[in-house]
Amino acid sequence: MSGSTVDSTVLDIDRAAVAAVVAEHPDGPTELRDVSVISVGASNRMYRLETDRGPLVLRVPPPTKVSKSAHDMVREGRVLRALERTAVPHARPLVVGTDDSPLGSQYLLMELVDGINLRWDGPRYEPGAVRDMALRTIDVLAEIGRVDWRAAGLEGFGRPEGFLERQVGRWTGQLAQYRSRELPGIDELAGWLETHRPAGAETGLMHGDFTFANVMLRPGGPDSPAVVTAVVDWEQATIGDPLVDLGWLVGLWAHADEEPAATAPGGHWVTQLPGMPTRTEIVERYALASGRDVSAIGYYQALALFKLAVVLEGNYAKVVRGESRHPHHRDFEWMVPQLIGTALDAAQGRR
Repeated sequence: MSGSTVDSTVLDIDRAAVAAVVAEHPDGPTELRDVSVISVGASNRMYRLETDRGPLVLRVPPPTKVSKSAHDMVREGRVLRALERTAVPHARPLVVGTDDSPLGSQYLLMELVDGINLRWDGPRYEPGAVRDMALRTIDVLAEIGRVDWRAAGLEGFGRPEGFLERQVGRWTGQLAQYRSRELPGIDELAGWLETHRPAGAETGLMHGDFTFANVMLRPGGPDSPAVVTAVVDWEQATIGDPLVDLGWLVGLWAHADEEPAATAPGGHWVTQLPGMPTRTEIVERYALASGRDVSAIGYYQALALFKLAVVLEGNYAKVVRGESRHPHHRDFEWMVPQLIGTALDAAQGRR
């Protein structure tokens, strides 16, 4: 979580404004000493701030939002404050800024959490350590779904009633707005999801983008297990069906001998690291930790991949219309059909 010093002109962030934000630290006057990049791009920008109180993290929306509802720092800050009443590891929120802030936008100032990330750091660890960290990650996912969200102060945060029933129509409608090519299997998949929706889905807190990229860990030692130090990036959190989070993780889970759905042919996914559990093992681990019925995991995989395919197709449509030159968006030309195929495999019990 480090980077080179930010050029505020290039990155459209004003150092004086950042200093004013840091000065609002709830523990008292705080001095900004340096700013460095953690990530920039179409998603929320993140910066590491060196201060006299130690390192902090600043999250700021991108200059151009993906949609009117995206990148809501106030909403994300509400989730983080709610999590302070729970056992879910997270970064401590310090200040949630509104649109009239010194930065001219919403922002989220947080404490920095130390830890490694399996998505990027996993190859450095032995298979036994990788397995331990993966299983601890599943335990925390189960913990998220167990949160008493009403007691935590999240009443009205989402629309849990009819959540699962709305999903296919919502994403099918979004796809219709920009569909520019044939997508073999997408209509079959949507129809299957409508007719195979599980009954009696339980309500709970959802992260919305639960992947290894959003989980910080501290590896264990000979006599101690690994520890999840924080789950980060709660931008897409809502109150819905927590099994959608599990479906998201399992749907993208590729074994060592499989072609990952979200990489180019011959590419590798984090779940193919030596030591990683199988899909069956993580589903069983989740069921044990959460107490939830996971018998419909094929449905949840298919739904998660259907949603992802629709979202990525929207970015590919921008390429077709000449509205995006982002090189990764061009990859969605072949990635979207792969996701649809993997979703159909899940629907038909082949995963």
